[in-house]
Amino acid sequence: AVSSILFAVILKLSVSGFFKFLLWVVFIDFIGVGLVIAGACWYICGWVARKENLPQSPEFGYSFDVHCNAFFPVLVIMHVIQPLCWHIFIDGSGTWSSFMGNSLWVLAIASYIYITFLGYAALPFVRGAEKILYLIAALFIIFLFSVCLNHNWGKHLINFYRYRIGE
Repeated sequence: AVSSILFAVILKLSVSGFFKFLLWVVFIDFIGVGLVIAGACWYICGWVARKENLPQSPEFGYSFDVHCNAFFPVLVIMHVIQPLCWHIFIDGSGTWSSFMGNSLWVLAIASYIYITFLGYAALPFVRGAEKILYLIAALFIIFLFSVCLNHNWGKHLINFYRYRIGE
């Protein structure tokens, strides 16, 4: 709730807007997206296990637990650090603002990917979990292009939430 209060201040939301935002973050960002990502990881691990005739595959609950662990740094970076840094260096219009704002995104998403990797690498029957880390290289390439094009992900997130909440 504290991180949602910070974001509500940045977005200049009303009290009802704050509650809409809080519900969006909990039910869509955390649970909804988490179910999709956990479901995809669970399915891929099960598919690989069946393909290689392995006797086990992770349970869906384990996959969702990996998501919960990986989501916490994303929440802290995107909903605590980003709002605190918003007016200082992200809200500008230049390349520096895009670089700083997008750097927070890369840090958040890369930490999510790395913690997801750790969750699946801990399972003795999952082979090739290090391939998950290739996503970080792709993320870095996308980051470079976005900064060169002066595309600020943080501003788009703010506009997205303003649109979704209706304020």
